[in-house]
Amino acid sequence: MVSKETPIWQLTVGEFLEVQKEALKPQTVIQQPEKKFVHGLEGIAQLFGCSRTTASEIKKSGKIDEAITQVGRTIVVDAELALALAKKRRK
Repeated sequence: MVSKETPIWQLTVGEFLEVQKEALKPQTVIQQPEKKFVHGLEGIAQLFGCSRTTASEIKKSGKIDEAITQVGRTIVVDAELALALAKKRRK
């Protein structure tokens, strides 16, 4: 293998083609699934299919605390984690 420090003008044609082939090789890209977030009590209500009052009670119960991030009055909930936690607490 050719060193990365070797100037291009010092490469043979074969070495240059090898380097070029290596550079053009498709790279494996691992895509992570995008997380779905809901915002506020309204988002929690839509996620669980309930009223805002019930959503507030769910939030206050602590059952989905791991899924909730709150800064001041802004509430962001990881939807999948919240559903998994609620399902786990049900059993």
